[in-house]
Amino acid sequence: MAVLTIIKRLSKGLVSTLFDVVIHLGLFLWDILLTLYNHVSPKRRVGHVVQQGHAGFGGQWPEYIPPTKGDSRCSCPALNALANHGILPRDGRNITFPELGKAIRDVYNFAPTFGFFGPKHAADFLARDYWTDSLDLSDLDAHNCIEHDASVTRMDSYHEPDQGKIPQELIEEVLSSGTGPGGNLVPADLSRLMGKRRVEAKKANPKYSLSLFHKLFGSWNCSTLVRIFGGSVQDLRVILSEERLPEGWEPRFRRRMGLTILEFNFTVLPVEFSVKEEVDGSIDAAGRERYQRVEDGKEE
Repeated sequence: MAVLTIIKRLSKGLVSTLFDVVIHLGLFLWDILLTLYNHVSPKRRVGHVVQQGHAGFGGQWPEYIPPTKGDSRCSCPALNALANHGILPRDGRNITFPELGKAIRDVYNFAPTFGFFGPKHAADFLARDYWTDSLDLSDLDAHNCIEHDASVTRMDSYHEPDQGKIPQELIEEVLSSGTGPGGNLVPADLSRLMGKRRVEAKKANPKYSLSLFHKLFGSWNCSTLVRIFGGSVQDLRVILSEERLPEGWEPRFRRRMGLTILEFNFTVLPVEFSVKEEVDGSIDAAGRERYQRVEDGKEE
């Protein structure tokens, strides 16, 4: 019986691994094709990035209603905005993973590959079936799912367990950091902001953790501020501080099949690899005084 159980578990694991390999290989190839198509087809016209028949066509967004007690919200302002406008369920609950992906595609003009990858990662992390299970937005704040330490728009969960809470002080720091025309954000501003936050977070959070994956994920999140929202401080003030889509707003990325994973990484990777604190020793040194105090206490 024990041998049979072992064989069944090994077989199940092997099948699951092979299935994941096929899914990710197919996703990679599909993403390349979409990227190539984007570069040979005309862009969507200004005013028509959100397609007719979808919420937000022509910049006309459904009514904004702030969350009320009992509603579920998460650490991602863009997802919370979808619920606040009723594009996702207003209570933020019982959302299927494909439904989440479709809303991301339709509203923010991400490619179908991107709309699949994000929710699929969340489903896998939460040990749920992408096709049949559902989630509440707050489920995404299981530590190191989409929530992670050193976010530029959220306090670490060690300090603020309710990741649906908007930290206005952090938001203001983001909005005041732009060095582009009119004070708008550019990629170099994102690298500088993330480096500063990583140092601050590691100093203040004794349980700080940030894997390479979540560093890149943080850079993905930050890069949406310039690729999807155009770095516009005027728009971002509304989106980040109220989690509302401004009237008349539409995605700044206008390629026909949406922002692909491949094309997005041409922004994400330079943003991440330009975080100077990752190489100048600042992050490595951050928080050492906390452990030095422990050692000093032991010596006494």
